[in-house]
Amino acid sequence: MKRKIIAAVGAAALIAGLAACGSDDDGKAGGKGAGPESFKGQTLTFWTMTGSAPEKWVSDLKADFEKKTGAKLKVEVQEWNGIQQKITTALSESAPPDIVEIGNTQTPAYAATGGLADLADLKAEIGGDWTEALNKAAVYDGKQYAAPWYFANRVVVYNKKIWAEAGIKDVPKTRAEFFDALKAIDEKTDAEPLYMPGQNWYFFDGLLVGKGAELVRKDGDGWVSNLADPKVGEAMDVYKQYASYSKAPKDKDEATPQQAEVFAQGKTGAFIGMGWEAGTAIAANKKIEPDVGYFTIPGESADRPEGVFLGGSNLAVAAGSEKQELAQEFLKLALSDTYEGQLAKLNGVIPNKEALQSHLAGNPAAEAAAPSAAFGGTTPLIPQWGPVENAPNPIKTYMTLVLQGKPHAEAAEQVEEEFNKRLSQEQ
Repeated sequence: MKRKIIAAVGAAALIAGLAACGSDDDGKAGGKGAGPESFKGQTLTFWTMTGSAPEKWVSDLKADFEKKTGAKLKVEVQEWNGIQQKITTALSESAPPDIVEIGNTQTPAYAATGGLADLADLKAEIGGDWTEALNKAAVYDGKQYAAPWYFANRVVVYNKKIWAEAGIKDVPKTRAEFFDALKAIDEKTDAEPLYMPGQNWYFFDGLLVGKGAELVRKDGDGWVSNLADPKVGEAMDVYKQYASYSKAPKDKDEATPQQAEVFAQGKTGAFIGMGWEAGTAIAANKKIEPDVGYFTIPGESADRPEGVFLGGSNLAVAAGSEKQELAQEFLKLALSDTYEGQLAKLNGVIPNKEALQSHLAGNPAAEAAAPSAAFGGTTPLIPQWGPVENAPNPIKTYMTLVLQGKPHAEAAEQVEEEFNKRLSQEQ
């Protein structure tokens, strides 16, 4: 999935590779119990992705880290395109990067190869107040193989002018109020209430999270489709309600065409997407900027927002790094309240602790996204998941079938064979 500063991360790709082993060093690595003096002469290598770490964040962290440890920090910025194979290869070599940024849903695939170090001690020391929903994707097979770093999720982007024309004075706090607002727009204006294509898969995944629905289930030593589960059908029923207020194609996703560019025309009441998509709309039509607003996707009740797909990044230590203790010193600093708060403020991303969300003040898109973080989730956290989302994604096919009138159970059955085929591909 295309990545931007505040974009959602796509689901995990299929990862193959060998466990990392060994690392070269330009100084003697500190062993168990080694103090800062033993870190002098070492260089810690940190792979981060384009757009993730602002220049000020990096420069401040580098100065602080080098002062506290006596070691050097080498930051190497990587491109998202092709990164999964690049990291897989790096983790299997004798000199892997010591710290790697990885997409949160990619963590199980890397961990399954043995390429990531167990960070249980780090979690016990500094992770007691990490938001549980955000940390879940850093855990695989019951072990802490990464640490949650930053996240983003979908919000409602709406046209204030159209909502005012419909007589709507307040943003909705419940799903029922949202549907009432869309109905008012439909009846009282010439605008399309909502742009909701039939295959907005990551929004649907959030509805699944909200219903507690699981897309896969264990079958012996493997995983198989659970798409026929009635809870999945319940989530799809909610999706159908949203889609009923939209004339968007039932067989296309939010990028075909770009929903933000549709919204930019000023004839759509709202769409559900990432905060940065509003910037895309404004770039396409500057005149719309004063009319753009944001609010949290409302849930069934006012005290619980809708479930959302949590895209983001974790930080992990290569199992083959000889600088395990120094790497943990880096993580303690990078994940501290100071640097988590700074990153949230500079990039408008959700930090790994609810207590740090105050740093999002003044960023309306981020403020709208933050309340949902504690109620979010991801795609199935299994190494086998990646191929499922390769085009044509069978879940998207299921969604279109249901919107075209096929009953949930029949639609699920129609795509189940392909779904299971992808889950059983060789790792």
